Formats: sequence, C-alpha cells, structure tokens
Amino acid sequence: MTTTIALVTGANKGLGRETVRRLATSGWEVFLAARDAARGMRAVAELAAEGLTVHFVALDVTAQESALAAAETVRAAAGRLDVLINNAAVAGPSTHPAETRVEELREVFETNVFGPVHVINAFLPLLRAAGHPRIIMVSSGMGSIATITDPRWKDLVRPALGYPATKAALNMLTTQYAQALGDIRVNAVDPGYTATDLNGRTGFQTVAEGAEAIVALAVSGPEGPTGGFFDRNGTIPW
Repeated sequence: MTTTIALVTGANKGLGRETVRRLATSGWEVFLAARDAARGMRAVAELAAEGLTVHFVALDVTAQESALAAAETVRAAAGRLDVLINNAAVAGPSTHPAETRVEELREVFETNVFGPVHVINAFLPLLRAAGHPRIIMVSSGMGSIATITDPRWKDLVRPALGYPATKAALNMLTTQYAQALGDIRVNAVDPGYTATDLNGRTGFQTVAEGAEAIVALAVSGPEGPTGGFFDRNGTIPW
C-alpha cells in the first residue's frame, strides 16, 4: 500500500501538532511545518519520544520564498503531496472595531489569508502529482457570517475585525479553489472552540477533540466532499 504524504503548517503546537500526531499514528509520512525551527524540531523530538517519525520543514507562510523552499524539500524527499493542511494562523488584534487601525490588521491577514495562498501556489505541482490530492483550510466558526449573526452568540463573542474577517476570507478562498481546482478536493474546517495558545487556552475542547474534523477530512476518500465547510458533527453554514 502506498504511504500517504501530508504537510501541516503551523504544526509545532496545538491543533497542528495534534493533527500531525494523529496522521503519523495512522502510518502516514508527515511533514511538520513551522516558522520557528527550534520549536519545530522540539515538536518532532517530542513525537519521536512517542515512537512517531515525522519530518520537520521550515516554513514561514507569509514568505513566498519560504513556501517554495519547503515545497522543494518535500519534492526531494517524497516527490508528491497527498494532503496539504493550512493550519498556521494568528489571533490578530482584539481592539474594538472603532479603534482598530489598518496597521494592526496587516499581520493577521498576511498569515491567515495570504499565507495559504503562498503555500498553495508553492505546493500545487506536488499536489497534482498525487493520485487523490486534498487541501484542508483550518478555518473557524468565527468566520461564519451565519454563526456570528446568530442572536444566540450576541453576548458571547466580542466584535473584532481581524480574526473573524480573515477566517471569512479563508472560507471564500476555499470555495474558489474548490471550483477552480477540479482535480483537488478543497474544504474548510471549524475545529470548534479548542483550548490552544491562540485563545489563551480558554476553549472548552481538547486539542484531540479539535483535531477530529481536520483528520476526518484528511482521510476522506476519492468520493469525499469538496467546497464544503465542516465541523466534527458535519456540514456547517458559511
């Protein structure tokens, strides 16, 4: 049986690291991508202590040259990429919308929106070399306009411009890539409110629970969905 090749961005901790762990446990060949080499190598060593072999690749999603270099590393080692998981993200400013300045939004858009575009551009040839390629965008319910405007959430989610706007943009990227790349299945996933550094570990889900929806899409077969938005319970509204 052919080994499945996967790469997860922003994978030195949290949901990314847990996704790498789950896929490696299934016997996949997994590339753990992270901007910080020391943290990435430490995550690889921690997984090795669990008996798992994963490969570190340096990848700053905000830099096209870094994405291209990472793609060359994967090409030299594996020759193709079956599953690309765009997980890297930053929280962005939490200031009130009336007080938020454009300069505060640049980093979050560079990472959460432009980053996946850099990465997809770089890895597209390797994805097309695979028999059943998949791209998974790790989005959020915060990017769902239907969810954010639901009256039940009114007093639970404080308005902010950065993170919700970037995840809404990522959702649109998902639909457009899905329509344009007919040979590649492209989906977005909401892991749910998971305890990670991104939210100060305030989430009520564990990373194991949060990774479930990501892994489910990663292992989906050739007849699996494309152009959809999912959480661990199924399809969710855009």
